[in-house]
Amino acid sequence: MAARLTGMAERRMPAIDAPIFTALAPLLGRLPPDRFPRHDEINALATPAVASGGGAPIRFVPPAAVSREFSAQYEVRIFQTGEVQTRPDNWHDLFNALVWLAFPKTKAVLNGHHYDEIRARRGERLRGTARDVLTLFDEGGIVVAAAGAELPVLLRGFRWKELFWRRRAEVLRSMRFYVFGHAIYEKALEPYRGVTAKALIVDVAPELLEAPLARQLPELDARAADYFSGLEALASTRTLSPLPILGIPGWEPANAREEYYDDRAQFRPGRSGESAVRK
Repeated sequence: MAARLTGMAERRMPAIDAPIFTALAPLLGRLPPDRFPRHDEINALATPAVASGGGAPIRFVPPAAVSREFSAQYEVRIFQTGEVQTRPDNWHDLFNALVWLAFPKTKAVLNGHHYDEIRARRGERLRGTARDVLTLFDEGGIVVAAAGAELPVLLRGFRWKELFWRRRAEVLRSMRFYVFGHAIYEKALEPYRGVTAKALIVDVAPELLEAPLARQLPELDARAADYFSGLEALASTRTLSPLPILGIPGWEPANAREEYYDDRAQFRPGRSGESAVRK
């Protein structure tokens, strides 16, 4: 990953040339390089297109006092007011803010679903499957753009060595990987073996993969938002494929060796029924 810091107390922004940070690189390049940005500095990066599931312009604000009021709940407040409570000097919250800016349509759809679920389940103790799916992708998602059907079959089938080693050149040519989940970005500061994201695989035309990032991201954001707009996407936490991200070619120096992919603790075979191809 080439993004290791000396510790979580480090305030320097991660290297924007590290592959895992590609989707955030344009934004990271506009932040102070040696300290956490202030709320006003993050807000200055937002455009009118960055809005909540309820249509309110997104603004990043300090956390409010804890309250049990419905309107004070984190996702409800975002939906109704556009205010995203963001702790200062906090990597997790900073990456969440940057994902709002990089993938605004998808974040708005997730926020809208959260709001609907919270409102529908007021008074219930259980969150429900839909919110579990939303949280899994929000915290740990990755968007995989793939030109062609064969490689996604290998990914969904947990055939890691065949995908990332034997067909490595094809992966580099025909797939792109953009982290969505802010918890994955936080883990990338001090990466460890076995970091696994939940992959949304999007089929794309080959020419999109060669386009500038400024064209790729809006297209993938729109496609991901469209996917999550349908309620069928929220039916099960197993609709998204696990992806051990340190296996992605170039994301970990050690994966330049074939034997790296023999580590079954990291590259686990799927359980019975998990390897089925999803349309």
